[in-house]
Amino acid sequence: MKRVALVGMPNTGKSTLFNRLTGASARTGNWPGVTVELASARVLAGRHMVELVDLPGLYDLHGFSDDERVVRHFLEAAPVDALVVVLNASQLDRQLALALQVKALGLPTLVLLNMTDEARRHGIRIDEAGLAAGLGLPVAALSAKLGTGQAGAVRRLASLLDGAGPARDAALREALEEDHRREAAVESLLARHVHVPPRLSETASDRLDRVVLHPWLGLPIFFLAMLAIFQAVFLLGSPLQDGVEALFDAVRKSALEALLAPLPDFARGILLDGVWAGVGTVAAFVPLIVVFFFFLAAVEDSGYLSRAAFLTDSLMARLGLDGRAFVMLLMGFGCNVPALMGTRVMRDRPMRLLSMLTIPLSLCSARLQVFVFIAAAIFRPAVAPWVLFGLYVTSFLAVIVTALAFKGRFASREPFVIELPPWRAPTLRLVALRGWLEVKHFLRRATTFIFVGVVAVWLLTHLPVGAAPAGPATLAGWIGHALQPVLGPLGIDERLAVALLFGFVAKEVVIGAFAVIYGLEGDALAGELARSMDWVAATSFMIFTLVYTPCLSAIATLRTESRSVGFTALAIAWPLGLAWVASFAFYQGMRALGL
Repeated sequence: MKRVALVGMPNTGKSTLFNRLTGASARTGNWPGVTVELASARVLAGRHMVELVDLPGLYDLHGFSDDERVVRHFLEAAPVDALVVVLNASQLDRQLALALQVKALGLPTLVLLNMTDEARRHGIRIDEAGLAAGLGLPVAALSAKLGTGQAGAVRRLASLLDGAGPARDAALREALEEDHRREAAVESLLARHVHVPPRLSETASDRLDRVVLHPWLGLPIFFLAMLAIFQAVFLLGSPLQDGVEALFDAVRKSALEALLAPLPDFARGILLDGVWAGVGTVAAFVPLIVVFFFFLAAVEDSGYLSRAAFLTDSLMARLGLDGRAFVMLLMGFGCNVPALMGTRVMRDRPMRLLSMLTIPLSLCSARLQVFVFIAAAIFRPAVAPWVLFGLYVTSFLAVIVTALAFKGRFASREPFVIELPPWRAPTLRLVALRGWLEVKHFLRRATTFIFVGVVAVWLLTHLPVGAAPAGPATLAGWIGHALQPVLGPLGIDERLAVALLFGFVAKEVVIGAFAVIYGLEGDALAGELARSMDWVAATSFMIFTLVYTPCLSAIATLRTESRSVGFTALAIAWPLGLAWVASFAFYQGMRALGL
């Protein structure tokens, strides 16, 4: 089987092309640095079965960022039959140098000019045959977003592979060590084969940028857009959530209870009240996740998040960070783990460490499930979206406090450079794919962390045998009682304390833990939560859950990416202390006001 690697700068549509060719699960997003891991999949090109590898985006093959090292190390270590260089057809003046660097490696190479639809709209004309002759490489034009030109590109690749073979290791290593400047060659190629109008006509994208990048209106518009997404999550997701809950309840009553009736009480309890109730409660939030990430993927694909990074760079600079850190924080809304890995695009280690310290404070999708459930149970429908929005604002405040506290320790002088892509209309296929990938990620975790977590919670709340479920005589009761001197001043009772313990494993487990601890699910569980705590205690619990220690997956990623046990310990201890102080201040302050 042949191996072909995709190479290109960030934001050239490389991962979009990979997904379109293979249907595989590479993450796509419209900002630089989205690809941080090596994704591979098989695809048929002519008579060749090809292993297509999506390499991280890079600006310079001989640069020194982590992503650039990953590309070079992969090319040095893995036998490669051919390379495909993906270039943005409307930015060849900045990207042809990379094609020449790749050509110098001596491997069979195909150049793909992507986003040709955008280039045509800007009046850019490309002499493909002349450019191919000047480069000495085959050139094909396509639009990965629209799918045009895809078949021709695959045929060119198949033709290239007919006579291709892996390069000799010694020759490849020698080529990778060269770092000659190629500006003269790029200028010559551009002058002979690429026509760019003296001034690109003003487009709707430019006019829109004058509004969304306005120094005074830009940030309010961004936060209003996020608030609109939260409103839509509740408006569209709640009916779907009710349907899933009804389905799980019907399956339990019509089939499972009768099927498991012959089992001993202990086994029946762990299966029905542990596994089924816990997983069913968590599964009810899949529709909310789908709706949330459908909208968030649309925002990403449109190019808005890169503009949010630009807008916030001056603020982030005061915190010792830059706009890239803000982009990673926004990525953390989905999951903290890929956001932490995304900091590889930062060359400066202090900047990267400070960014990694703040990212786990962003409100990830796992925490979102917990907050949506509690907000829906405690607050009126008209108020719940504002509560959720307030938690996002609290998340940013926690980031600001953390950055200010540690920017002196992790001082950086690396300049901020980001490319603003043109506005693009999100495609339904890519938006749906992103939402599906997030759901798949959630379901994979549900089969591991959540399953083990809810079973463990059930055991803690039912052992020793004979004790009243979730009562003070159970293991959970002992643990909750032991934590009361610490968590009691925050309005967090013994049962909620046990749920927080399992949230350390994975935040998704918290909802399943509620179902097991209270012995209820669905509307009954929501009603019990509303009876057992008022809005002040519920908000204090959500603040603590928002800020306290990252999940195990995030901690493992912090350890791997930082390569420091001390930094990992700091990333655990600091948010735990910050969470306690924030919850204490809110809870005691509200009580002092008589609320």
